[in-house]
Amino acid sequence: MAQQADITAAILVIGDEILSGRTKDANSGYIADYLAQIGVDLREVRVIGDVEPEIVAAVNALRARYDYVFTTGGIGPTHDDITADAIARAFGVGISEDPRAIALLLEKIKPEDLNEARRRMARVPHGAELVENDISKAPGFWIGNVIVMAGVPAIMRSMLDRVAPKLARGIKVLARAILAENIPEGAYAAGLSEVARAYPELSIGSYPSFRDGGFRNEIVVRGKDADKVGAAAAEIEALLVVLREGEAGRQRPLMKSR
Repeated sequence: MAQQADITAAILVIGDEILSGRTKDANSGYIADYLAQIGVDLREVRVIGDVEPEIVAAVNALRARYDYVFTTGGIGPTHDDITADAIARAFGVGISEDPRAIALLLEKIKPEDLNEARRRMARVPHGAELVENDISKAPGFWIGNVIVMAGVPAIMRSMLDRVAPKLARGIKVLARAILAENIPEGAYAAGLSEVARAYPELSIGSYPSFRDGGFRNEIVVRGKDADKVGAAAAEIEALLVVLREGEAGRQRPLMKSR
């Protein structure tokens, strides 16, 4: 597909179990990395519970704001799997068993075992395209700019692989990391702000971590123009050199006069 300047996306994570902490969200980070590799800018991630009006409101808000909305969770066979119904309501369409989805389920489930609960996984909003997966065969679906996927990470990843070839591509964001190591953020904050003002089209962030008994800082420059990313990174590296030399000078012992 042809590249576009900016393709934006949001992730909507659905599930009471995520909010309770019982289940850890393993999907958002994976989707974020995946989208970055194909030039889709992830702009927002929301986590909401299994409450239909809240799902409807979130879907409608996000789909109006971004090119794509990816949802995870809530399309299984139990009573609390209400995502499909909420999506249908958000789009104002009906929902019913889809013969295509039933056929997919029968590839894994014997006809006599396709009970009412399992048939719930074949309920699809009218007008939606199915999103298949190679693991469980229970499909997700794609309606409008909303892509509805399973919450189980392995199944979600299989679904994402299926939809990725159909997504519009943007210009990939380039990232350059500069190690500030043990230079305190406060020492380079003013200089870093000057660089950020000089390159407003770039995203420049400072990220501290604590390891080996001390703080270690990393500065990351992100942008779509390779020349500007490189130029900003060079200015930051020069700033850090000056700060290191100044620190070394302060620590150097004074020579005694003779």
